[in-house]
Amino acid sequence: MNDSSKLSRMALESGAIRLSPEKPFTWASGYKMPIYNDNRLLLGKAEYRSFIAQIFAKYSEASVDNVDVIAGTATAGIPHATTLADRLSKPLIYVRATTKSHGMGNQIEGPLVPGQKVLLIEDLISTGGSAINAVNAIREVGGIVEHCFCIFTYGFIEARQRFDKINCQYHSILTFPDLLKEAESMQMLPNDQIESLRIWHKEPFKWAENKGF
Repeated sequence: MNDSSKLSRMALESGAIRLSPEKPFTWASGYKMPIYNDNRLLLGKAEYRSFIAQIFAKYSEASVDNVDVIAGTATAGIPHATTLADRLSKPLIYVRATTKSHGMGNQIEGPLVPGQKVLLIEDLISTGGSAINAVNAIREVGGIVEHCFCIFTYGFIEARQRFDKINCQYHSILTFPDLLKEAESMQMLPNDQIESLRIWHKEPFKWAENKGF
């Protein structure tokens, strides 16, 4: 079983990823979607955290040269950035969504020296907004960010375009097509619901309207 298959099973069995094309979830954006992701549920088992850190470390060795600092996005990226930083014996920082309204007014917490190469860790990439915000914040203070790793991505074209625009590559352990393939092999849903999920992935923001939700 490959890495994406293993993570698919972890996510589906823990409830970190839920599939429900018959009773869709309402996302914060207001869109009704047949999938919901809460990677915080993967924190519940040490074996899950260790597995994710192991794969991130393998990705880092294969695609990123001379990382100086590991950065986590607040809040869900922080625990996975921490386990990876411990595994690689690297300094750790984290990036808030916005600057603090008190104290030093920091957006980045932890030591970062201009010119250091930073690897950003995010838990989920949908359209990429929060991760790109973190990349820009690090670059504004002189950090170099060329790569972002995440646990899961829906694979929306908007995310890839936005990352390309800022010249940053993102790498995900698990993608939606791989997840769906594993869910199908586990016979989690009937064939018509699997097909509905495939249709959703082609036009995610029109799916609910087309389905009459």
